[in-house]
Amino acid sequence: MGPDNVKLAKSPLVHAHTRLQSVDEMTCDIRKVCGHFELEPTEHSSGHIKGDVSTISVSRFETAIVSLNAKRVLRDKRMIKRDPGENLFLLIQDKGNCWIHQNETSVQLTPGDMYLVDSAHSSEFVYNGADARQVSIHLPRAEMMHRFGKICTGGIAIDRTDPLFVAMRAVLTKIFSDDISVAPHHGEAFLSILGAYFRSVEHQDALKDRTSSGVLSRALCLIDRHAMDADFGPQRLAELLQVSPRTLQRQFGLLGETVGKRLLAVRLETARARLNAGDDGAGRNTIAAVAYESGFNDLSYFYRSFRERFGVPPGDVRKKVSL
Repeated sequence: MGPDNVKLAKSPLVHAHTRLQSVDEMTCDIRKVCGHFELEPTEHSSGHIKGDVSTISVSRFETAIVSLNAKRVLRDKRMIKRDPGENLFLLIQDKGNCWIHQNETSVQLTPGDMYLVDSAHSSEFVYNGADARQVSIHLPRAEMMHRFGKICTGGIAIDRTDPLFVAMRAVLTKIFSDDISVAPHHGEAFLSILGAYFRSVEHQDALKDRTSSGVLSRALCLIDRHAMDADFGPQRLAELLQVSPRTLQRQFGLLGETVGKRLLAVRLETARARLNAGDDGAGRNTIAAVAYESGFNDLSYFYRSFRERFGVPPGDVRKKVSL
């Protein structure tokens, strides 16, 4: 996207006032408008939250404007059973950031990003207490499936690098800036572009390798690249792959191991190789230095894990090299 398009994408669509209210009151407001969701405040909120929920009509679709500084909002299977999902929510991040977890994928939204949430599937929206505002256009699920097919269900991020994203954003900006009760043909124009986007996604999916082996091979490459970082773990790997930790563990189950075990194996093999290289004479290749540089931040854990894997302590490897 060019500079003008980036500016357009990040420009707020709406403005909203917030107020301090109880968590129960805010939760009730969300449920009235969006259905059964549960709001979790931050640890230091004292049972209150700064936010607001309001509704407007965009073309013929009900639209919610939700502002809040919660820790997270979630919708699980129990809530879906009590309140079946009748809508897809076209969620537009208007202010702040949000992590969305749905259908075993995780996506971070920044201002201007769009995500089509499926209310018939479990979902989690993580804000971590930061001020955020989202515009949610409620699209009838049955109608959208009739128009677009199953491609629009299950939760899907709208790729902001796609030229059709710019077209959708331009139409939305016109809808919200000109007249909130804009003529229905503007809404139809938006849905036509959304349909073109879905057809493009279907075509791209047909060309790309979306199999489990694709996820697993990328995961193994990322582990090899980042294993020496002691802070790198399963959660960060899942974020980089944009899948849920559960999906990631299921993929590693095909190998009969876990992400943690694979990381540990790579780090231990790296440490043994460095110990086999011998001391450089300058004290930079001591056992402790090798452990830290191989991704360990706990020496006792390193010694114990090394012995369990190779049957000897790391010092014996160093002695053998010296001899």
